[in-house]
Amino acid sequence: MSELLKCENLSKRFGSKNALDNVSLSIEPGKIIGLLGPNGAGKTTLIKIINGLLTPSAGTILVDGEKVGTKTKAKVSYLPDVDFLYHWMTAEQIVSLFQDFFADFRADLAYQMLERLGINKKDRLKTLSKGNKEKMALILIMSRNASLYVLDEPIAGVDPAARDYIISTIINNYNPDSSVLISTHLISDIEDVLDEVIFLKNGQVVLHQGVDDIREQHQKSVDELFREVFAW
Repeated sequence: MSELLKCENLSKRFGSKNALDNVSLSIEPGKIIGLLGPNGAGKTTLIKIINGLLTPSAGTILVDGEKVGTKTKAKVSYLPDVDFLYHWMTAEQIVSLFQDFFADFRADLAYQMLERLGINKKDRLKTLSKGNKEKMALILIMSRNASLYVLDEPIAGVDPAARDYIISTIINNYNPDSSVLISTHLISDIEDVLDEVIFLKNGQVVLHQGVDDIREQHQKSVDELFREVFAW
């Protein structure tokens, strides 16, 4: 099976600090992968390199066999951990903007999900609740027919019902030939939907394993193993 994401000896330094230190990993299509680690582990740095927002200090990274650049940006759908929407726009205007910007954007799917949420396309974002703004951001990202979906803390700061909606949206709307990389601290909330996990610690991969293999080998849940590996 072809590799959708491949990192070899990837490093990123900020001054004297190694945010990523000789990271090598690969991700195949058709997987939902948890990118897990404490604050400062290097998760967001890796995500930004995948999306071409940072340049590695050393090593190589390929997305679907291509060096990160214009071609790979068209294959990666990225949800950052910050609010990126224009709150003065209506839902319809934002959908139109994404449709103009991304050739793989499925406006019909976006409208279907917005309708199920009860969001009118004429509603301005500034009138929506915080939870619905975050749901709309995810809807936009998941409405692309991308090869790789990269989600940075998609369920942080939302109530349990919103988390359930977000997780359901991720599961039901990604292309089955693609993969989803999810960075989160809320492991127990997403563990049941993960195929694999990557543990990052001090900028290094300390574990990359299938979830079922972890349960069989360690006789622990991913959350329990995480707490053991990252215990102070």
